[in-house]
Amino acid sequence: MGQKYSGPMLELLEVDVHKRLVQAEAGGAEAQYDLGLLYATGHGVDQNFIEAHKWFNLAAIHGIGRAAGDRCDVALELTARDIAKALRLARQWDTVH
Repeated sequence: MGQKYSGPMLELLEVDVHKRLVQAEAGGAEAQYDLGLLYATGHGVDQNFIEAHKWFNLAAIHGIGRAAGDRCDVALELTARDIAKALRLARQWDTVH
C-alpha cells in the first residue's frame, strides 16, 4: 500500500495531524481522506487499518470519490469483524459531527 500513496504522502508528511482532525471535524472531506491515507500508511500516526477504513468511508460519504477505492483496498487487510467496527466508528463519528 505504501507505494500507492507515495505521491500524496509527500505532501501530507508536512501536515500536522491535529490540524487535519480539526478540519475533518468541521466537515472537511479532503481532510478526512488525508487522515485515511495517514492511518493506512502509518505516516504521522500508528498504522491502523480500522481507522483508515473509517476515514476513507467518511470521505467517500462526503463526496471524495477516490476514497471508496482506497476503502476497498484497506478492507482487504481487515477481518469482517474489523470492517463492522470501522463502519460503526464512522457512523458514530458522523452522528456527533
